[in-house]
Amino acid sequence: MISLALALAMLLGLAAGCAGDDGKQTLNVYNWGDYIGEDVIEKFEDQFDCKVNYEMFEQNEDMYTKLKTVKGTYDVVIPSDYMIERMIREDMLAELNLDNIPNLQYISDYCLNRDFDPGNKYSVPYMWGTVGIIYNKTMVESPVDAWADLWDPQYEKNFFMMNSVRDSMGIALLLCGYDMNSRDEAQIEEAKEKLMEQKPLVLAYTGDEVKDKMIAGEAAMAVCYSGDAITMIEQNEDLDYVIPIEGSNLWFDNMCVLKDAPNKELAEQFINFMCSEEIAAENREYINYSTPQSQVLENLPDEIKNDPVQYPDRETLDRCQIYKDLGDMAGKYDEFWTRIIVN
Repeated sequence: MISLALALAMLLGLAAGCAGDDGKQTLNVYNWGDYIGEDVIEKFEDQFDCKVNYEMFEQNEDMYTKLKTVKGTYDVVIPSDYMIERMIREDMLAELNLDNIPNLQYISDYCLNRDFDPGNKYSVPYMWGTVGIIYNKTMVESPVDAWADLWDPQYEKNFFMMNSVRDSMGIALLLCGYDMNSRDEAQIEEAKEKLMEQKPLVLAYTGDEVKDKMIAGEAAMAVCYSGDAITMIEQNEDLDYVIPIEGSNLWFDNMCVLKDAPNKELAEQFINFMCSEEIAAENREYINYSTPQSQVLENLPDEIKNDPVQYPDRETLDRCQIYKDLGDMAGKYDEFWTRIIVN
C-alpha cells in the first residue's frame, strides 16, 4: 500500500509539470523583454485551452545561465543565432517535429538554413534585425555614420552603450579592424582596451530602458537594435538610425524547444501559432522588428518595406556579420567585459 501510494504521488508530480491546478496543459515560455504582441499569449491560451507561463530575459547570456541552473522548467525559448549554435552543441535543444509546424512554409528563405542551424532542425525564425546607432539630429553637429563617433570626446557623457558583451565587444573589434567573431586573444584584448578607453565618455550601459531615455532626449546617441530604433523614431521625430560604415551585426532570433521541455508538442504548436500570418503580423506591428513571415512582409505598405531601418538593402546587409558561437573563448569575452563594467 505504501509503495502504491508513493508511485501515485510520483505520477501526480509528473503530471503537475504539464498541467495547472485547473487541469489545463501548461506551456512555459522564456523570451526577450517587450518582444511579443500584447494579446498574443491570451489568444494562444484561448485557442489551445491551456495556460502560458511567460518570463523574460534581457541578454542571451542571462537566459543561458538560468537554463543551466534550472532544469526542466521551460518549453519554448527564443535565443539569438550564436546562442542557438552553442545550445545545439551542448545538446540543450530538442530536434523539432516539423510536421507540427506547417506554417514554416511561410518563412522567408533568407532567414532559413543559416549556418547556426542548418536545415532548421532545432529552431524556427521569429524576428531579425541589425545593431546600429540611434542619434538625435538636434544634438549632433553632423550626421552620425561610424562607430568611431562613439569615441569622439565632444559627446562625453552624451551617449549610451549597450550592456551586452557580444554587441559592445563586437563594435570594438570592428573599430580595431577585426572580425566580430574573433577568437584571437590579442585582438580581443585590444578590443577590451578600446572599450576601456571609451568608458569615461559613456553616460551609461543600458538595456531596454534606452528606448525611454532616447525618446526623452536624455542623450545624443545610443547603440540599439533596429526594431527598438523604429519604436523610438515613431515617438520622437528628431531621432534617426544608422548602420555604421565599418559594418555591424545582422542577427536572427529563433524559437526553440528545450530538450527537457515538459510539454514538447504544445511547444511546437506555439511555434506554429507564432508563424501564422495573423499572429506574425500582430507581433511585427507591436515590436517593430523585421518579420521573416513572407505573407506579412508581402502585405506591408511600401514605405515600411522600403524603410532602410527595418529592411536594409542587400549592400548594407553584406557589410554585416552574424555572431558565431565562440566556444571556449566565450569565457574570455565575459572576463574582459566584466573588467570593463566593474572597473
